Amino acid sequence: MLALEGTVLAVQANFYRVMLDQAYRLELLDESGQIFSQFVNELLCTRRARLKKIGQQICVGDRVIVEEPDWQGRRGAISDVSIRRNLLDRPTVANVDRILLVFSLAEPSLDPHQLSRFLVKAESTQVEVLLCLNKRDLVSDQMWELWRDRLQSWGYEAIAISTYTQQGIDQLATYLQTGVTVVAGLSGVGKSSLINLLIPDLQVRVGVVSQRLGHGRHTTRHVELFALPAGGYLADTPGFMQPNLTVTPPELADCFPEARQKLASGNHCHFHNCLHRLDEPDCVVRGDWERYDYYCAYLEEAITYQQKLKNTANADASLKIKDTSEGKQQQEPRLLKKRYRRESRRSEHQNLDTDDR
Repeated sequence: MLALEGTVLAVQANFYRVMLDQAYRLELLDESGQIFSQFVNELLCTRRARLKKIGQQICVGDRVIVEEPDWQGRRGAISDVSIRRNLLDRPTVANVDRILLVFSLAEPSLDPHQLSRFLVKAESTQVEVLLCLNKRDLVSDQMWELWRDRLQSWGYEAIAISTYTQQGIDQLATYLQTGVTVVAGLSGVGKSSLINLLIPDLQVRVGVVSQRLGHGRHTTRHVELFALPAGGYLADTPGFMQPNLTVTPPELADCFPEARQKLASGNHCHFHNCLHRLDEPDCVVRGDWERYDYYCAYLEEAITYQQKLKNTANADASLKIKDTSEGKQQQEPRLLKKRYRRESRRSEHQNLDTDDR
């Protein structure tokens, strides 16, 4: 039995588009009966019933084994899923190597609070974070240098690009030649235009920026991997305004490079469980670094999130968490008590016979 390895590019209903690691040459007949050759490296696959039975979900970015390919119909069946290195929840993408955050210097203007929120969310995934600032052509050199120096103090070397003049596109492309890169950022900052430049043969729908709201319309509807010409994959993600921060209070400091640097300097806070608030004595993290106020604000969210996790753990045992086919989770009643189960027809007939007597 021929088994092929590949990467899941997209999930659509109960079908999976899989890019094979190797292209296979086929000998086909045209309408006139002449033989011609064609290379196939992508199949539309279903999931084996065994995987469904054990609850194995298949996500974009998964490494899979495909069996029994139907080359004529470009079909196959996924029989196994390799162990994931990581899995992002929003968007649901597996085996991610880096997150490319795309923001614009103008139209819409760069908001440090929004940018920080995205950076903290990206850092919480524990994968490499690459920051890209689009629309360089719309701001002065002085404005760009101001933002560049400011972001360096945050711990980031931002790449300036312009999808209009194509400035910085080649430099950015060199960072994306291997692995899976997830593109994220606000709507209207030029993510789709950037993908069209990085992958010239691809035409991703491009939206316009609303003059009233100051941000773009959502032009990307689902997660999909696109193969880059020089190697690697790019995952475009649906735009969203504010990502949820799903970190606990002890983890939050690690999401700020400035705080990590202070903790890595050899100094230690007085208390091992220090949360680096203003009222904690002998803290080496708190101070006059620019984003400390953001840290304090996000800390309150992290505390709320931790309490939510605690409440969920102590929730009614009659509920269980079940994975859906879209990779999401939902709660369902747990059948613990007999009264939840429907009485069998056999028992019903026995009861009827007893009543007749």
